[in-house]
Amino acid sequence: MQYVKLGNTGLDISPLCLGCMTYGEPNRGNHPWSLPEEESRPLIKQAIEAGVNFFDTANVYSAGSSEEIVGRALRDFANRDEIVLATKVHGVMRPGPNGGGLSRKAIFAEIDASLTRLGTDYVDLYQIHRFDPTVPLEETLEALHDVVKLGKARYIGASSMWAWQFSKALHLQRLHGWTRFVTMQNHYNLLNREEEREMLPLCADEQVASIPWSPLARGRLTRDWDEVTERSETDEFGRKLYGQQESDRAIVQAVASVAAARGVSRAQIALAWVSRNPVVSAPIFGARTPEHLTDALASLDIELTDDEVKQLESPYTPHAVAGF
Repeated sequence: MQYVKLGNTGLDISPLCLGCMTYGEPNRGNHPWSLPEEESRPLIKQAIEAGVNFFDTANVYSAGSSEEIVGRALRDFANRDEIVLATKVHGVMRPGPNGGGLSRKAIFAEIDASLTRLGTDYVDLYQIHRFDPTVPLEETLEALHDVVKLGKARYIGASSMWAWQFSKALHLQRLHGWTRFVTMQNHYNLLNREEEREMLPLCADEQVASIPWSPLARGRLTRDWDEVTERSETDEFGRKLYGQQESDRAIVQAVASVAAARGVSRAQIALAWVSRNPVVSAPIFGARTPEHLTDALASLDIELTDDEVKQLESPYTPHAVAGF
């Protein structure tokens, strides 16, 4: 594994991040397609043995059980000092007032809860899962700064929001001397490239690393257009992300064509396309099978030609922004 720096930081990461939403007790939360602990652990171990050191989860994934499963696996299989562990805060974790969001109270409660579930004293990257318009931005940013100064997080990051919101946050952090966001976890893949308009140029200018979620478009780029899976049948959020535009079908077919010509999997081509963007430090991929992980690793060896990139990109038509 050839490690890279996470954006403008000194942190060494694998150029792929294992997304851990896949791992969680299916009877907890709203991810009935997630893998229980006994099925998750071998995949996490396989990733570690292959050199992956970057793992991303969130407090809301499977009602906290994802953090529990990931934390125990990393404790058993990995050297904590080598691992880059990321989690997120924002979603509702319990009923009643102050059960979610980005208030100072919620952030301080949720970082402690996440650390307990993960079984660690700190996370390497603590991210706001979404923008919270109900809380003064200054309150959120100062609370995150204090979490870092307390030693509970090494770095902070953000996720899908409008570019103007992210720009404002970065400005306020600079103005007040608060810890700055070093990552943007945004929605970016061949089926939705809207982040190329404003967010990715902003990240490039501010030297913020992009770590895209859903680089395989919830698996749509890895299979025939009309093929369904267990996850696609039950993933309500995923259904909202990808519609039935004819251009999407053409892109899926282009991925299949490029992959067939090279004799590799479609996943390898779709991931290689995301990784080639210089703003991207590490796409966040999911793995439900050993083959998924093998495909992701193999994508690191693929350099797409200009003709292949044109074939993949040319069918694209503008989409509505989706994911936040």
